[in-house]
Amino acid sequence: MSVTATVQTPLLLDAVDGAVDYKGRPVLRSNSGGWRSASLIIGVEVAERFAYYGIGSNLITYLTGPLGQSTATAAQNVNVWDGTASLLTLLGAFLADSFFGRYRTIVVASFIYILGLGSLTLSSMFPYLSSSDCQDTSKFIPCSPPQPQVILFFFSLYLVALGQGGHKPCVQAFGADQFDGQDPEECKAKSSFFNWWYFGICTGGLVSLLILNYIQDNLSWGLGFGIPCITMVAALVIFLLGTRTYRYSIQGEEKSPFVRIGRVFVAALRNWRTTPSAIAIEEEARGTLPHQSSEEFKFLNKALLAPHGSKEYGKVCSISEVEEAKAVLRLIPIWMTSLVYAIVFAQSSTFFTKQGATMDRKIAPGFDIPAASLQSFIPLTIVVFIPIYDRIFVPIARAFSRKPSGIPMLQRIGTGMLLSAISMAVAALVEMIRLKTAQEHGLVDLPKQTVPMSIWWLVPQYVLFGIADVFTMVGLQEFFYDQVPNELRSVGLSLYLSIFGVGSFLSSFLVSAIEEATGADGGDSWFANNLNRAHLDYFYWLLAGLSVIELAAYLYFAKSYIYNRGSKV
Repeated sequence: MSVTATVQTPLLLDAVDGAVDYKGRPVLRSNSGGWRSASLIIGVEVAERFAYYGIGSNLITYLTGPLGQSTATAAQNVNVWDGTASLLTLLGAFLADSFFGRYRTIVVASFIYILGLGSLTLSSMFPYLSSSDCQDTSKFIPCSPPQPQVILFFFSLYLVALGQGGHKPCVQAFGADQFDGQDPEECKAKSSFFNWWYFGICTGGLVSLLILNYIQDNLSWGLGFGIPCITMVAALVIFLLGTRTYRYSIQGEEKSPFVRIGRVFVAALRNWRTTPSAIAIEEEARGTLPHQSSEEFKFLNKALLAPHGSKEYGKVCSISEVEEAKAVLRLIPIWMTSLVYAIVFAQSSTFFTKQGATMDRKIAPGFDIPAASLQSFIPLTIVVFIPIYDRIFVPIARAFSRKPSGIPMLQRIGTGMLLSAISMAVAALVEMIRLKTAQEHGLVDLPKQTVPMSIWWLVPQYVLFGIADVFTMVGLQEFFYDQVPNELRSVGLSLYLSIFGVGSFLSSFLVSAIEEATGADGGDSWFANNLNRAHLDYFYWLLAGLSVIELAAYLYFAKSYIYNRGSKV
């Protein structure tokens, strides 16, 4: 018996609480999880970002080229697709948390992703009429391909969005699950995991922008779409190879966070006639509500009461459920005042790319850099600036503020918003110079001719975008992760992702409205296909103004925001 106890004790100490292996058995720390498993998952995400940017970064060029769409229509389609992909992460998180678990969701989403990329490749390989065969020279619009080809292309494109929606919210959380937050050493490794994760995302995007954009512009769209498909197949194989080593979180019996939060709002709405005195009596009967945030949004406390005074426990929300709903509701003002930032974020893959396509892109004899490849300056700036921010800026800021994070999360987000507004002002000034150069050289009505102005003029606005992302993008991710209860972390990250989904839709709506208003009399709109007669500078100035208004509103709400207790701030 003593021998058995001696053998079992190390095994019990080595077991990881709250996790099992692929067969549902208790998992041991020594032969599961950790960097061995997490590195595979990071590699999968690098491949996924490589594939996603390989499609999205140059999509506007394909839409205005082989598919023959106008600049404004193509920009709207890119924004709608990107917005749909971001909002589908809410569905992916819901399905993973409520039904399938993260591992199964990742596998199913990967198959959908591969199917979408494969059919996208197939659609791009069909022969289509070249623009020289039937271009309308008065409108500079090439012929559209056959309708079945267009339908297959967009069906495939939205399959990719669906696959990405299931993949993105689960892979990062599943990677973090490979570390035990209760173990001191693994807790440090978990913190390091998030740094390497973001580095991996930027690396995948950077390689895609440098390689795939060149292939698509100079070799073949079929090859440019096919390589991401092959990459995702390889990523799925690598992910499946780690199945035996992964740690799988044990899902509790409680309802999905989405269901719990929705239930609170429904119950509060159902009891909207309840008097404050009745709520006070119920609160007293259950004990004092746990913390100060309970004083906010007190109308949600009506969810604590059963309908019509009944005592049916199943229809009454618990105090913790009400507090979860309040925690999410408190984030809404910050969420809303971040939407203009998301609108600005959408421009780097649409109008910036079309702008660059008109400029001198020669960097060596016989070699023109693809206009979309300039987007690589965003992840490159992030990769370079993050160590500077972490190793230089934070220690200096910490010395003044005496806060572990250097500056509070909301200040970090606001700093990025300011830089975003500056980047749009710079973009507007550069576009004014480009238009003036085209006019001086008599190229206003010659949109196919290269404007004698180097594409490197666009680099500052991309670099400012990258620095703004280090502040705002990372800040928003940390804020929406940190300011919700532990059980709602997936909801928080889904809310963060939804900012950019809704922002893309708003960008599409804004472009559509401006196109309608400025081109209604038959003249050239701000987004005319001939960019030498368009006025992207006006649009950029509009976004700069909206960014300033957004920043003012954001500062108003951020100033009154009360951080959760235990927050890293």
